[in-house]
Amino acid sequence: MGFRIEPLAAHGRAAFACGVPALDRYFREIVTQDIRRRVSNCFIALSAEGTVAAYYTLAATSLPITDLPAEDAVKLPRYPLLPAGLIGRLAVDDRFKGQGLGSALIVDAIGRVARADPAVFALVVDAKDEAAVRFYQHLGFQSFISHPMKLYLPVAAALKRLASQAQSLK
Repeated sequence: MGFRIEPLAAHGRAAFACGVPALDRYFREIVTQDIRRRVSNCFIALSAEGTVAAYYTLAATSLPITDLPAEDAVKLPRYPLLPAGLIGRLAVDDRFKGQGLGSALIVDAIGRVARADPAVFALVVDAKDEAAVRFYQHLGFQSFISHPMKLYLPVAAALKRLASQAQSLK
């Protein structure tokens, strides 16, 4: 089944159900307020029939260099904070789980921050539970030293990984 990812606009959200009440409520009732206030953007995956199958939010944030493992921090300028993109929420409707949409949304977020005019060092996520930590780690995210449920993915490393995967498909 083909999906397309685009910014949230006047799409139907009432039927969205991912099984996590807080994520469902946010998407149905709050997300447009955050977009209007410019605190985050929301991107959705639409099915061929136009059903919202998944969504994620993306906002600007920063991360303290002291939260990175020493082997990563030593390679970076000694700025106290590094620019980052925050995936605040990510959810897949129960009807569409198991089709790789979560990974596709992460790839979309990587592309968006890589194309952004301001530099973005990494994507940051706050995992809700251990299953989410494993999902993000499978995609190359690493835990912060002081917050094991908070993870980051350096954009340069993600782009390199995606390019390598694309080469292997040829």
